[in-house]
Amino acid sequence: MIAPLFYIFAGLAIVAALSVVLQRTPVYSALSLILVLCSLAVIYLLLGAQFLAVIQVIVYAGAIMVLFVFVIMLLNARQESPTDHSLFARRLGLPLLAVFLAEVIFVVVGHFSGTVFAAGATFDGGPGAVGGLLFRNYVLPFEVTSILILVAVMGAVVLAKKQL
Repeated sequence: MIAPLFYIFAGLAIVAALSVVLQRTPVYSALSLILVLCSLAVIYLLLGAQFLAVIQVIVYAGAIMVLFVFVIMLLNARQESPTDHSLFARRLGLPLLAVFLAEVIFVVVGHFSGTVFAAGATFDGGPGAVGGLLFRNYVLPFEVTSILILVAVMGAVVLAKKQL
């Protein structure tokens, strides 16, 4: 029962992610992104990472998306109007998309060939296991992400201060 649910929610996440990119209204894109994040939370649940699933819903689908919708409403973003595509986008868009998709397929097939979906995976999805991995094995990416978020917040403050 786990494998069909996984494929259903993985497909839903892919369709909603495409909807994020293809929507012309920013609010609809944000709502599609909420659907992506909730689908990922269900996938985390299916994989036995309950803590990550709850954090996914609370932090991302809750707090971050409320912030996104607030900024969209504050900026009064309307529906995008179609424009002439640039020559660069016309000539290189589809070939670059084909190269990207071929690379994704190559990596997925190369990395996951021969692996079986583990229905009874034994991963402790609790905060202790996540914190241990985060601060032991992935401390450098964690710190780099923290610095990037700090720079983004400082940039937002500078941009907001100029408009006042």
